[in-house]
Amino acid sequence: MNRRQYCVGGEWKDSKTDKWMMITDSSTGEAMAEVPCCTVDEVEEAIAAAAAAFPEWSQMSISKRTQMMFRWRNVLMEHLEELTLLCAKELGKNLAEARGDILKAIEPTELACATPFISQGSASLQVTTGFDTATYRMPLGVVAGIVPFNFPAMIPWGWMVPLAIATGNTVVLKAASYTPLTSMRILELFYSEAGFPKGVVNLVTCSRRESELFLTDPRIKAVTFVGSTSVGKHIYSIAAAHGKRVQAQCEAKNHALVLEDCDLESTTNAIINSTYGCAGMRCMALPVIVVQESIADRFVALLKKKAMALKVGCAYNPETDLGPVVNAEHKKFICDWIQTGIDEGAELVLDGRDITVPGYENGFFVGPTILDYVKPGMTVGDREIFGPVTVIKRVKSFEEGLDVMNANPFANGSCIFTQSGYYARQFELLSDGGMVGINVGIPVPSAYFPFSGNKDSFFGDQHVLGLDGVRFYTRAKTVTKHWYDEHSHQKAMDTWEGTVERE
Repeated sequence: MNRRQYCVGGEWKDSKTDKWMMITDSSTGEAMAEVPCCTVDEVEEAIAAAAAAFPEWSQMSISKRTQMMFRWRNVLMEHLEELTLLCAKELGKNLAEARGDILKAIEPTELACATPFISQGSASLQVTTGFDTATYRMPLGVVAGIVPFNFPAMIPWGWMVPLAIATGNTVVLKAASYTPLTSMRILELFYSEAGFPKGVVNLVTCSRRESELFLTDPRIKAVTFVGSTSVGKHIYSIAAAHGKRVQAQCEAKNHALVLEDCDLESTTNAIINSTYGCAGMRCMALPVIVVQESIADRFVALLKKKAMALKVGCAYNPETDLGPVVNAEHKKFICDWIQTGIDEGAELVLDGRDITVPGYENGFFVGPTILDYVKPGMTVGDREIFGPVTVIKRVKSFEEGLDVMNANPFANGSCIFTQSGYYARQFELLSDGGMVGINVGIPVPSAYFPFSGNKDSFFGDQHVLGLDGVRFYTRAKTVTKHWYDEHSHQKAMDTWEGTVERE
């Protein structure tokens, strides 16, 4: 078995653990590697390495750090196809989606190349006579990233690392237990080809128990987390109680409101892409469609037709539209939710539980699934399933649809499909979603804007990316200066000397 190492201070080391985690090819079910469940001492070692690297890295000129970010961006582009294939194998995304994962890591890296501009402070002359004041953005120190399985490149190497290191911090990553191999390979390139100083980024794989150290160790100044709401709340409460900054991006149950005046064909295409892309394993999927009753039957029929036309297959077959889910455990989780929806009274329009892909019988496939007539109170319509499952809620009007959407405890994103400027603007104003789409199925902004979830989808003050990300990874230092002119200085010296002579 290919046993992998953890990385501390730029060196890959064998773990002393007796617990190992299996990583599988999602399309075949075959083992790819084992990764260590690092010990508490090994996690502490990673923190110590990051702390040791911080003084030199933070004092490096911002121009030099930026030049390294430019070089790093080019390294990622050179290895785009290699990383795409690795991501597709361990996660199950088709090749286009896996390539998008890598490209969405490159985009924030390009943003980080603008750090000399976006991390500027502010200054004022003559705030009072003879006094000047300036505010600088200073690095925090060691920051930690706790990573989910569904975007093994974008989240650690896009949302976390670029802005953190470009602003002068050092990083400890807890790679995802299900999908660490992409992140490990990226870190190999980070040191071997981009040439970053040892210890700027460190990586461990471990369980929640060992990573609790991130929340309490005084050397860790900030924690970025992406994952479930229950874990996010725990991380936020413990880390904040220990004086740390926290970004906790959590679960979602994004809703789309489909009104009767929409362009039905283009609307359905957008929803197919959003709902079933990445096999539904993304927090910006559209798992719930709130559709106006007058067009609901036509919409569901068209959605089913397009969903059945999707080619389910091996993730790294270029013809595949919908790849497998990440592993057997997650497949069972999704299938159990489908059964829960049926038990709660939803109508099963399309069932993807028993799909088989010839030649890949041991892969973790779940086909497109549609549950209709989901009512308020059904848990299948309120909780995150994280799979290729579409839930249909029927409403009579825009107002009822908006109320249904805003009643959900999560508010990562929301969408409306309509040709009405009035309803689009009302939705923009009144939807609880942190990211809103108007005839857009995946309203994820570019890296220049924050990824801005609300309600139980986010805990913290500053979101990831955009200027929020810069502010999160830096602290303000405000300096007030006053200089005496030559005459005033001489007068002060004469007064002092006269006092000494008298004494």
